[in-house]
Amino acid sequence: MTKLAGPLLLVGCGKMGGALLRGWRAHGLAAADVFVVEPDGGIREAARSEHGVVAFAEAKELPLDLRPRALVFAIKPQSMAAVLPAYRTLAQSGAVILSIAAGTAIARFEAAFGDSTPVVRAMPNTPAAIGRGVAALYANGHVSQEQKQLCEALMTAVGTVHWIDDEEHMHAITAMSGGGPAYVFLLIEALARAGIECGLPEDLAWPLARATVAGSGALAEASDEPASVLRQNVTSPGGTTQAALEVLMAGGGIHALFERAIAAGTQRSRELA
Repeated sequence: MTKLAGPLLLVGCGKMGGALLRGWRAHGLAAADVFVVEPDGGIREAARSEHGVVAFAEAKELPLDLRPRALVFAIKPQSMAAVLPAYRTLAQSGAVILSIAAGTAIARFEAAFGDSTPVVRAMPNTPAAIGRGVAALYANGHVSQEQKQLCEALMTAVGTVHWIDDEEHMHAITAMSGGGPAYVFLLIEALARAGIECGLPEDLAWPLARATVAGSGALAEASDEPASVLRQNVTSPGGTTQAALEVLMAGGGIHALFERAIAAGTQRSRELA
């Protein structure tokens, strides 16, 4: 991984911004190389005390001579219109813009900062909080190779990275990978509740469901076999797993359900863009 070096400006230090900051510091980025803007006083103070970084409530408090290598926006998409104008001068000082705001197209930043602004759009997910996230990245035509490497290093600090060459794919990625943890948590919930309905005590069903999903994910990650083969390896002909899968896969089953779900999420992402 490219060595992390600043200065960097992080705008927003909530759940995802905070995860990024933890990852950067854990990968050797000096506290003096990070400047944070966070309006929430409690979050701002936590950034200072836990990571030793300089944190401000507003953009106007930033040092006048600050020239960040990257300006990272980790704020809610609905806040963009109000927030971006305050960073126009910094954005035009040569920094690459790295956005992790879901549903915010690169065109939004080009409109705010200028058509020639280098912008990288990222779609991470919540396992970034434990360094196990996955992110898709898309760069506009003004991002240099050095800036791409910097943005990749910033996101690799909290997981794995995949570059894409078509921003349109971000809609499906947002629905599938960005929202994916919620679907997995729903699976854990459904497994546990089904076990409870079949007579298991709650204090046994919940840890069994969590460990089963976590272990299966780890096995899928470690194995060279496709998921379909791993599924077949668990399924003995005429056995209990086959009986359950016949229910889950009947009439298109869970595959068709997920296709409809991800299509709905993809369409909603397009509507919000």
